[in-house]
Formats: sequence, structure tokens, C-alpha cells
Amino acid sequence: MFRDVWNTFIIFLRDTGAMCLFFLRLLQYTPSVLVRRFNLVSYQVYNAGALSLVVIMISGLFVGAVLALLAYSSLEQFNAEDTTGIFAGLGLTKGIGPVFTALLFAGRAGTALTSEIGLMKATDQLSAMEMMAVDPLRYVAVPRFLGGVIAVPLLTAIFTSIGLLGAHLVAVEQLGVDVGAYWQQLQNVVDGPDIHEGITKSIVFGFVASLVAVWEGYNSKPTAEGVGRATTRTVVATSIAVLFFNYMITAIYL
Repeated sequence: MFRDVWNTFIIFLRDTGAMCLFFLRLLQYTPSVLVRRFNLVSYQVYNAGALSLVVIMISGLFVGAVLALLAYSSLEQFNAEDTTGIFAGLGLTKGIGPVFTALLFAGRAGTALTSEIGLMKATDQLSAMEMMAVDPLRYVAVPRFLGGVIAVPLLTAIFTSIGLLGAHLVAVEQLGVDVGAYWQQLQNVVDGPDIHEGITKSIVFGFVASLVAVWEGYNSKPTAEGVGRATTRTVVATSIAVLFFNYMITAIYL
């Protein structure tokens, strides 16, 4: 048992080191890709971001509505219903918004990126690029990585905005909270540091989710089973990494 645990730990360290080196190579090629192949990056922003808008907006609306219901039911016991906006604003801006967006991005766009790159590897398209002296890392991996990095913060802003709208509809229109008190309390408490924390989380989560998706696809086994397992690992690894970094960033800001 101890030998199995040790071997698993060694494999984890080896994969983590290989991913860090892969990440450095992506950063090395980023400036040239942004200058010479910006059209590929913009298409990947559309592919990863714009095509995820529907699920992001619907999820944000209902998450904000549920958050308002929970906050109202708890604050009603203390006759503090007017502060519902505080909990909705802080929850969506600092925690729930970036985390939910990253998880939804991993489930929708991250798996698509992994399976797309994995199928290109399984059908020898990446090998064909190398035979033609075209670096597949620069042409395939970097644009998809940058597309996810740019898309996640934008999707987080949309998720948070729609979530605040959903919380407003439930708290003000359904539960009868005073609209002036709702927004005044929210504006008084949710200030610059809270917004900066949410922006920081969204940027970090964008790097993490995009890196894991591209890494798993680029290093998947060139078989149907290998691509399927890589897609599953993308969701699992991204979810764990997002929750871990969410705790670390929250602790740092506190």
C-alpha cells in the first residue's frame, strides 16, 4: 500500500513538473501568436466564450435567485431583509461568480478543447504539422490557451451581472425588499477590494482551466479511449484546482 501511495505521489510530481514546463512554453510563444496569428486567438475567444454565453447567463440568473432566497430567509429572522443585496453582491463578486464560471467553462469549453486537440492527435494531424515544419504547439495549443484565458474573465463578469439581476428580481420583485435599500446597501459594502478579488480569481481560473484543457488534449493517448479519459481528467483536475486556488486567493485577501 505504501509503495502504491509513493508511486502515485511520484507520478503526480512528474506530471506537475511537465505541466509547468508546458506552461512556460505556452508563455514563450504567446507574444508571437498574438502578433502574427491574432485571428486564431479571436476565433478561439468566440469558440470558448461566445458559445458558452447561454449556459453562463442561465446559470447566473438562477444562482443569483437562489442566493437571494437563502439570504432573505436567514436575514428575515433578524429583521434585516434590506441587507439581502450585501450577501448577493459579496457572494457573486468574490466567490460564487468566479468559481461557478470556471466550473461551467471546464464542463462546456474545456472538454471541447481537450477532445478537439486529442482527436487531432489521434488522427495524426499534429504529426502532419510537424512533418511540414509547423509547430503544433504554436499553431494549435497557444491560440486555444489564450482564447480561454481571455474568455473566462469576460464570462465571469457576465455571470456576476446576470446573477445580480436574478437576485434583484427575487428579492425586490418577489419578496418585497425595498429597491432603494437593496442597491444602496450593496453599493456601500461591495467596494474596490472585493471587485479586485473577483477579478484576480477570474484571471487565475482562466489560466488554470485553459492550461489543464490544452495539456490534457495535447498529451492524451491517440485512441478513442485515451481522448475520453483525457476529457474526464480535464473536468476533474480543473474542478479541484479551481477550488484549491479559490481558497488560497481568499485566504491571501483576508
